[in-house]
Amino acid sequence: MPWNLDDSRPIYLQLMERIQHDIISGVYQPGDKLPSVRDLALDAAVNPNTMQKALSELERSGLVYSHRTSGRFITDDSSLLKKIKTDLAQEYISGFLGQMRHLGLDDSETLEMIKQSLGGENNEANP
Repeated sequence: MPWNLDDSRPIYLQLMERIQHDIISGVYQPGDKLPSVRDLALDAAVNPNTMQKALSELERSGLVYSHRTSGRFITDDSSLLKKIKTDLAQEYISGFLGQMRHLGLDDSETLEMIKQSLGGENNEANP
């Protein structure tokens, strides 16, 4: 998947978000070794120093850890992974609801539209 970086925000933040998304969506599994800084930088078409900064920040968050001679690995902490996934989902939901309200829809109208999109009547039995 292309990296799709833009100049409106710091590149290292976009790299962090992309790697974080890849981790929580299952592209990288807990305990997996990440590609090298150079390989990731080549793939993203960025300076290795920028990728290094992004990975260092991910280490600081606990999502990634490093072994001095072996490289960087994805955390095995399933509760941290679940929390990050939940937080990100909440962020997306908040943004979506804000957009729907901006369109003039109230929450019940939005919920009804979501139910219809998901299959409508099948979901009424499973609120």
